Amino acid sequence: MNQDKEIYIFDTSALLTYIEDEEGASDIEDLLKKAEMGNVEIYITFISLTEVFYITLQERDETEALHRINLIQSLAIKLIESYENLNLKAGKIKAANRLSLADSYIAALCHEYEGKLVHKDPEFEGISPALTEYRLPYKTPARFKGGLTS
Repeated sequence: MNQDKEIYIFDTSALLTYIEDEEGASDIEDLLKKAEMGNVEIYITFISLTEVFYITLQERDETEALHRINLIQSLAIKLIESYENLNLKAGKIKAANRLSLADSYIAALCHEYEGKLVHKDPEFEGISPALTEYRLPYKTPARFKGGLTS
């Protein structure tokens, strides 16, 4: 794809970072503002909507899950549905790497649109073929509050 505008592909983790106002949310907000002004393009795969929905359904409820889907659909983001070439690329990436199927689709979309992956998912590190990345701050595991005992 030959574009004049920078292209960003949001992983599900980028969407959840924005929605849940996690560290890195201001970076996402800046990119969304640029997309609203027409300076950049932002894409997500169909599977990211599915992930946001089921994660929210597990952690909260269906009302909140549907609210989040509506919010995402209202943003300056283009949703890309499944199509044959994307499916084949995702399959090749999945076969060659230790990635979830969802992440394989997201990586395939990055290659298909020559976009920069926006994420906070260490699963993308070292995949082949390599991606151009915009890494948000990774979540750090919660520290054990009880201390060590002997």
